[in-house]
Amino acid sequence: MNAFTRTLLFTDTDGRARFREDTVPLDQGTPAARLSALLPASGLQLRESPVGFRSSFHCTDAPQWLFVLRGRMEIGLQDGTSRVFGPGDHFYSADTLPEGAVFDPAVHGHWSRQVGDEPLVTAFVKT
Repeated sequence: MNAFTRTLLFTDTDGRARFREDTVPLDQGTPAARLSALLPASGLQLRESPVGFRSSFHCTDAPQWLFVLRGRMEIGLQDGTSRVFGPGDHFYSADTLPEGAVFDPAVHGHWSRQVGDEPLVTAFVKT
């Protein structure tokens, strides 16, 4: 593998949240330990969400990596699609409110929820 596949949750030009995948090159290090370039981060935040947790539609305040450490997390979009992430899964959340827009829960953002019978534990790496 010469690249890391990054799942990206982003705000499209119509203001709606979408998923897409792109790659982060692993072009540094050695053949036995390929590395990406150093990525910026400003802090790490851990969260535990109890069984039954569900948010309403919201946008990400600032771009961040989200890594699922334990449990399962579902992210739902305005178009009715959703994706479930489990332990070891990740996504880069850049679903921010477009500049100058006023949040409209019928247009903007995504919702999240804990899935299954185990609390959800996540790590947010703020960029």
